[in-house]
Amino acid sequence: MNQKASMKNAGANNTWETVMRVVYPVKDAEQTLPLYALDWTRPHVAETTLDSRIDMRRLEFGSMNQSTLQRLLRNAGSSAGVSCDSFEIAGRTSITLKNRGHMSGCAFFNAFPAAYWRRWTSVKTVRFEATVQGNSKISVFRSTGRGLIYPVSTKTTTASESETRVCIDVPMTGLMDGGYFWFDAESLDGSVTIADATWSVPREARTAKHETTLSIAITTFNRASYCMDQLRTIAGASALRERLDTVYCTDQGSDLVKDQKDFDEVADNLGEQLTYIQQANLGGSGGFSRGMYETAKAGDSDFVLLLDDDAISEPESILRAIQFSDYTVRPVLVGGGMFHLDNRTMLYTQGERINAQRMWMYPSKSMGYNHDFSVEPLRDSPDRHQRIDEDFNGWWMCLIPIAVVKKIGLSMPVFIKFDDIEYGLRAKKAGFPTVCLPGVAVWHQAWHDKDPARSWEEYFTERNRWLAALLTYPDRPPRMLVETLYGDASLGLRFVYSAMALHHMALRDILRGPQYLVDCLPTKLGEVRELRAKYPDAQSKESFEEFPEPAGEVEPPKNHPSTMKSRYKAAVGLIAKSFIKKANPDKATRPDAAIPARDTAWTWLAFDHVNSALVTTPDGNGVAWLKRDNKRFRKSMMEGYRLTRKILKNWKRLSAQYQSYGITSMETWARIFGDE
Repeated sequence: MNQKASMKNAGANNTWETVMRVVYPVKDAEQTLPLYALDWTRPHVAETTLDSRIDMRRLEFGSMNQSTLQRLLRNAGSSAGVSCDSFEIAGRTSITLKNRGHMSGCAFFNAFPAAYWRRWTSVKTVRFEATVQGNSKISVFRSTGRGLIYPVSTKTTTASESETRVCIDVPMTGLMDGGYFWFDAESLDGSVTIADATWSVPREARTAKHETTLSIAITTFNRASYCMDQLRTIAGASALRERLDTVYCTDQGSDLVKDQKDFDEVADNLGEQLTYIQQANLGGSGGFSRGMYETAKAGDSDFVLLLDDDAISEPESILRAIQFSDYTVRPVLVGGGMFHLDNRTMLYTQGERINAQRMWMYPSKSMGYNHDFSVEPLRDSPDRHQRIDEDFNGWWMCLIPIAVVKKIGLSMPVFIKFDDIEYGLRAKKAGFPTVCLPGVAVWHQAWHDKDPARSWEEYFTERNRWLAALLTYPDRPPRMLVETLYGDASLGLRFVYSAMALHHMALRDILRGPQYLVDCLPTKLGEVRELRAKYPDAQSKESFEEFPEPAGEVEPPKNHPSTMKSRYKAAVGLIAKSFIKKANPDKATRPDAAIPARDTAWTWLAFDHVNSALVTTPDGNGVAWLKRDNKRFRKSMMEGYRLTRKILKNWKRLSAQYQSYGITSMETWARIFGDE
């Protein structure tokens, strides 16, 4: 049954509406299956789950004997990995258990995020339904925010019946701090097929009184094949297309999507549900703002979904985001998590917070980044059962109500970096929080093979970080003086002087005001690249053979500072040495060492005996000869201090200037797009 038919049927009986279908991967299942279903194992409950006070105690390893340590490790509460051998995928919405097979649906994409529905909607009861064929036991479970698991109900079916429709209602109680609902299935004899499993809610709790629709905004720059994959995925998602007005595909490159061999076929398939736009390269903020702008201007859609061109989508995630939004008690932004493309079961993040003093992001509730569900599945990760409140969600996937767009405007015109962060903070301040909904996510290229400090992106990161702070905290600036000095020092101690220059270019441009920010949007990237190219650290070659042989190697330090306070303290001593010590890069005749890209943290190059090094580029395609230049370092540090002090001294005036200009308004973007 398609989505529109399902909604009409729900409207007819005015009782229940399906808001989450249980789905399975029919493509790349060997890489992603643990995110959908896994073999059942007995739950492991750690002592820390039962008593949270244990986590408040400091470990005393000096007084710990071997037995205590072994017991600690044995009861840690994490599994050694998951298996998916007791069942087979029979289709997008069906699964077949082998004889005596036992599976669990306590997985990222198929566990119902009950705590989020409890917090953001008025739903009081959720209904689980599934069609079962064979001798089976179907059990529904629930968890709490502490990760404790409780049975709800169990139904048995027999093979004598061709099909049995199992129906179990679950009350939304005990969920204020977190918790999921899910089902497990066990074959009692022979194979068992479970199909069309759904989670439904009473339609009377729906806050949207009409059938809502969305438009999707995709922006692309010379990633034509990736963008085509995204369009194909959307075109093949029939249930999603029942809710889709159009896809605004904003092409800002020279390798055009429309020139791909399958474009005409996909475009014909989508028909009026595809709007292809070509414009100058205005970066991610310009491309996404174009989709937001066109959606608001057309006036047909209730939501606009921002979706990265090079992400791999789970179409059901998009449908879940809009179905959740239909029930929220107030408009919210619904964000999706980001899984790694190169490790498909690893969740980079499910939304983030902002440290208002550092103006930098961090994971909520100390849960960290990069959680691998194939090693630590949801059922054995009690901290992942918490409900998490966030400040923003990355624009690899984020659903925004058009009501929010009309009230707070579009993105900052900043090309790339911090546009999604600032928008989430601006929306939150206006009363529209971001909900990063579990079960909603995309796969996206991770950051571990990137180093913005060694690319032109560093300019935009620094400038837009300051701009976001000016717009978010107009009356009281964050601790940006310390942050700037620390950031410059860390770059200088790595000999990445081009990044220091980009930092200072960014600060000078902030002082030039909002009009300059708008005027330079189409041209700034070229200026940034031109400035960076003047520095030796930006000049890489294809082979080590083009440089003198390094004198030796550098071993990793064993006592790297682990906290920001200790890092600041260590930086002070290293900066002092760099101010005193003389080092002329022109006299370097041979690199002291060769260092791989992954080991280029600033402490590596801070040792007295390392004055130059061959360092590979983050993409692994080149190598650059980085040299210590203490004269340049001292000059750059003083310039960063001067510019930071000037901005802080004029903080309220600059903030008011940017606020009054309306750089995020529809009118400003209309001028940028030439649509006045």
